[in-house]
Amino acid sequence: MSRTLVLWLPPLAALREKDVSDAAWLRIDDGVIVDSGQDDGWVSASEKPDNDADDRLVALAPAADVPLRWLHYPDAAPAQAAAAARIDALKNSLGDPAVLHIVAGQPAAEGQAVPVAVTTHTAMTAWTDWLKMRDLAPAAIIPAAAAVPPPEPETLWIADVGGEQIVRTADRAYLSDPELDPLIAQGHAVAPLDPDRMRDALLLTLAAPPLDLLSGGWKQKRRWSVDPAMLLLAKRLLIALVIVSLSIPVIYGLRLSADTGRADEAVVAIVRKAGVTAPDATTAEAELDRRLAAAGGGPLAFSVPASALYDAMGDTPGVSLKTLSHRTDGTLTTTLAAPRVEDINKVLLALQARGYRVTAQPMAGSDGQQMANITIRAVP
Repeated sequence: MSRTLVLWLPPLAALREKDVSDAAWLRIDDGVIVDSGQDDGWVSASEKPDNDADDRLVALAPAADVPLRWLHYPDAAPAQAAAAARIDALKNSLGDPAVLHIVAGQPAAEGQAVPVAVTTHTAMTAWTDWLKMRDLAPAAIIPAAAAVPPPEPETLWIADVGGEQIVRTADRAYLSDPELDPLIAQGHAVAPLDPDRMRDALLLTLAAPPLDLLSGGWKQKRRWSVDPAMLLLAKRLLIALVIVSLSIPVIYGLRLSADTGRADEAVVAIVRKAGVTAPDATTAEAELDRRLAAAGGGPLAFSVPASALYDAMGDTPGVSLKTLSHRTDGTLTTTLAAPRVEDINKVLLALQARGYRVTAQPMAGSDGQQMANITIRAVP
């Protein structure tokens, strides 16, 4: 359900004299006026009887302090027309431009009239302070004169809006003055506006405000509200995320441990077929290496470190092999020659990257090349 509280702001003269009587107010539920008054009944009307209601407060600024004009720019786009209306209103206004607060609405289509309200920053300060003292934050502040519809041709309307008598011409809306009204009317009839028609026009204005004084420097900053239910859901999701994040490595570790155990059992079963009895995979691997070493094969064989050496030399074409020998403990000794020491170092670094333990003794060759006696441990 949509609920709107409409509250008329006091005139500046009353605020200055601190003679503020009870404000006029309306309460609207789903587009229907359900309560109204000229007293402090708006206090109870502003309370929320329904947590599911979409409540908002709209304040109406008095016509005595915010007169309106409608300016026409037939050939201008809506945004251009609004900008031109602000400039023209400023030119036609008296007083220091710095103290004026000029707001122009934006027409819905090209060629439509642009409503322009002129007030002061002092007035906006007084009204916002008055609202803050009552813990009220309006969604919009609309000039009360904007609610009066345009009159019939060659006539003027006079309407009662929140206790104010507002005169509406074809292009102006202002507070009625018995002495000035006949002069402004210039012989045209000044007819009272039917209250039912005025009420319908007010409801339409509240549904689609033609302009809002809470614009420019007075535009309210967006306030972020936290829904307790959403906050509780976010906390639960965060806890669930932490639990899942911790569970993933734990489950992965358990699976890895189980897979490792099965692999070790498979290794023990395989080596048992080869006649090796061992309690675990590590012992079985050590026993197989010992037997292969005794037989001259396995990682201690000549082909394993020699293959690694040739692969490393293949990446550095300038290195040549001078001598090569192999011991039964798996140690490979060789003499390498290259035009530069850096080339030999590349070979040594490549062997170390493969996990071999390498020692080198550099020396100078008779033909000017750089040489080094290298020792390579066959078992990484």
